[in-house]
Amino acid sequence: MTKIVPGNLSITNEVIADLAGHAAMESYGVVGMTAPTLSDGIAKILPKQRLRRGIKVETAENGVKIDLYVVIEHGTNLTTVSKNLVDQVTFVLENYAQVPIDSIEVHVQDVKVRN
Repeated sequence: MTKIVPGNLSITNEVIADLAGHAAMESYGVVGMTAPTLSDGIAKILPKQRLRRGIKVETAENGVKIDLYVVIEHGTNLTTVSKNLVDQVTFVLENYAQVPIDSIEVHVQDVKVRN
């Protein structure tokens, strides 16, 4: 498509969270997403239909701020997995949705053996 169509496109924070959640689940070493609040100190992995509950998206001046709450696979390097996760989510949001990123923070809620 080479013709430019005038108008604006807006993407809701929920759609951004869905894109980020699916990108996160494709990252090596990520077992699942969890809710930001731990009940009884235990991280419960969210089902794929509710990935956005493990992601907080806020609009900032330079783009969006994203907090990812994840469970990492036991035996993987947390720093490497977190960096790869940030890279994967950044790539998906900037290239597919053309959403500018202000910051992405990874919160490792638990470490588990992948089933």
